[in-house]
Amino acid sequence: MSFFEVLEPEFASFVLGNAPVKQVATGFDWTEGPVWFGDANCLLFSDIPNNRIMRWTPGVGLSVYREPSNYANGQTRDRQGRLVSCEHGTRRVTRTELDGSITIIADSYQGKRLNSPNDVVVKSDGTIWFSDPHYGIMTNYEGYKSEQELPCNVYRVDPADGSIQAVATDFCGPNGLAFSPDESRLYIADTGRMFGSDPQHIRSFACDGSGRLSGGDVFHVISPGCADGFRLDTDGNLWSSAADGVHCINPDGVLLGKILVPELVSNLCFGGRAKQQLFITATTSVYAISLVREGAVTP
Repeated sequence: MSFFEVLEPEFASFVLGNAPVKQVATGFDWTEGPVWFGDANCLLFSDIPNNRIMRWTPGVGLSVYREPSNYANGQTRDRQGRLVSCEHGTRRVTRTELDGSITIIADSYQGKRLNSPNDVVVKSDGTIWFSDPHYGIMTNYEGYKSEQELPCNVYRVDPADGSIQAVATDFCGPNGLAFSPDESRLYIADTGRMFGSDPQHIRSFACDGSGRLSGGDVFHVISPGCADGFRLDTDGNLWSSAADGVHCINPDGVLLGKILVPELVSNLCFGGRAKQQLFITATTSVYAISLVREGAVTP
């Protein structure tokens, strides 16, 4: 059985022919938000409809990290190793301090409640960037059905003073986001409003030293399906969720190849001993595969 589809010769050097796509955990309703904790040798991920964050440890198995999780979705770590989570249920972004206490990073903008923060990344300067579509307040399945108070934006939070700024405001449904390894570019997925004929693509923005974005041209259109979550390797290749698995796209926007996954992929992250394992959240399960690629900087 082949787990790969090689579209450009370069991709053949990224994968190992005898490395399988392994299901490491299953039995969930919709998995999301994978984040690797190398110092604890474990993967955290969200089981959104069941309102919990799970922990998977190699050689040990599954345990519950947090329940309830406030319907947490996307997650990452900051440069101090703290967990940063997007919560649908409370419509906020939080940080779990090293002592286990919770700090609210953002829950409103210009006096109005956020929609349902979805995905989050932390830049090397400590700024926190997150997407805020309305998916988590559309129904009671992944949060609480509520009225939308703000447009669907991408925000930047300055840790120095806690100020929040809308940095990308022309999206229908901003979703996954990630920086290039040198942080000169920010990639943002638009997955639309989940109805109609909204555009669904990945856009690329130049990011200067002050955190200002410019450009925003379409970088790539995933097919089949659309980009939900993605991460980059150290060479700037973007690994994105798709309807048939994970797509690897080079910095020029060219699709190099695919990792085929038997469930609909939502998100992914690099981890493992040398950051060369790709952990994939996909509908009811979590999968893992070893690659000849190293994930871009994570704590």
